[in-house]
Amino acid sequence: MTAKEKMAIEPQRMPEQDPSARARNMREVALGYTPEQARREATRCLGCPAKPCMRGCPVSVDVPGFLAQAAAGDFKGALATIRKSSLLPAVCGRVCPQEKQCQKFCTLGKLFKDPEKAVAIGRVERFCADFAAAEPAAAAPSPRGKGSVAVVGSGPASITCAADCARAGLKVTMFEAFHKPGGVLVYGIPEFRLPKDVVRREIDGLEAMGVEIVTDFVVGRTLKIPDLLGRPYDAVFVGTGAGLPKFMGIEGENLVGVFSANEYLTRANLMKAYDETRADTPYWHGKRVAVLGGGNVAMDASRMALRLGAEKVWLVYRRGEAEMPARREEVHHAREEGVEFLMLRNAKRVLGDAQGRVAGLEVLAYELGAPDASGRRSPVPIPGSESVLDADTVVVAVGNGANPLVAATTPGLDVDAKGRVIVDPATRMTSMPGVFAGGDIVLGAATVILAMGEGRAAAKGIVDWVNRKHGEGGVE
Repeated sequence: MTAKEKMAIEPQRMPEQDPSARARNMREVALGYTPEQARREATRCLGCPAKPCMRGCPVSVDVPGFLAQAAAGDFKGALATIRKSSLLPAVCGRVCPQEKQCQKFCTLGKLFKDPEKAVAIGRVERFCADFAAAEPAAAAPSPRGKGSVAVVGSGPASITCAADCARAGLKVTMFEAFHKPGGVLVYGIPEFRLPKDVVRREIDGLEAMGVEIVTDFVVGRTLKIPDLLGRPYDAVFVGTGAGLPKFMGIEGENLVGVFSANEYLTRANLMKAYDETRADTPYWHGKRVAVLGGGNVAMDASRMALRLGAEKVWLVYRRGEAEMPARREEVHHAREEGVEFLMLRNAKRVLGDAQGRVAGLEVLAYELGAPDASGRRSPVPIPGSESVLDADTVVVAVGNGANPLVAATTPGLDVDAKGRVIVDPATRMTSMPGVFAGGDIVLGAATVILAMGEGRAAAKGIVDWVNRKHGEGGVE
């Protein structure tokens, strides 16, 4: 098929649940491509020799290669190609911001001068992963080296690091503080965006590789990093994420009915508060919910509020929609489902009643001034523009800091002013020999695929370190 013929194929739309129905259920919003849609969408790839799309992938998936296989209907082969670089194709195909990564560099989008015309790489990736879901997991590799590594945390960075270390023949034990592995994939991202059986399937693949997973184990409390290093582990990887929620620092944030997005989403995602017939998880039954923030977590929290029974949900953001860091798809879905966007507004104080519960949210109007250090125009408050939302619940989704527990309990582990672990950029080793780190604990809150890239880089450093320790060669 010629390039002209490929360009004539229309982009394949993703089937979705009806907005009015999905806003009140936890089933996945995007229903996935059919085999024919996946094949047609993959056929749109021009197969550029320079492979510009790969430049935008933090783990260097062979995008043109797997798309060519999918276009030929070889979905299992396409998945095998993806898995050479990524252990989490079903996850990444759903939640990674492809429009800012691989698809951003797609030649087709540039030729049409329309990013919506780029090949839907993530959607085809998701289809290939789901198509092969019934396939047995890969067998554990035969041990070919000495040494072992402890992986602290079980989010995307840790999963990738553990898989690469296991492939290199190391014995890997993963420690997770919660009762289920998966990290942010299970406690942070809602079921309607990332079904938990998908995460479980990916974790099963990790265990099939020989990785031992220990849950309900808090490193820093149950044992500390020095307890693990050398007894019996040759190296430790710290991938504990950015789990410390930030707050606004405004009057009334201590009232009953104010939550961090972390707590709000964890109760629903990991503890299934939405399923009251089968879960006894206590949660706040808010009917008028104000969510503060403009990122993907704010979108998740506002859409979750609807599914938890809220009658009215406002999303309050101090900049305009063009400046929102959330994915356009998530913004679109939230608006379709009934979330009311209050742009150029910010919370000034939370109002309370006589019982100490939220009774309203006072917001102040803003206008955009000069760009700040990030390149976005700075919000400037408009004096005297206060108004009050009749809210009974406030969810704060303005970002997270690095999880402080490991650093606080590990003397000699250097962190920066924001509590992020400092690593050697080449090896991802920390200030402590044999201790490596990656993901949000190093980057701050980032995307799944960026965390995976960190895990991959750290794994290479770990394997080199362990092999030298045992007198063997490193890895390429």
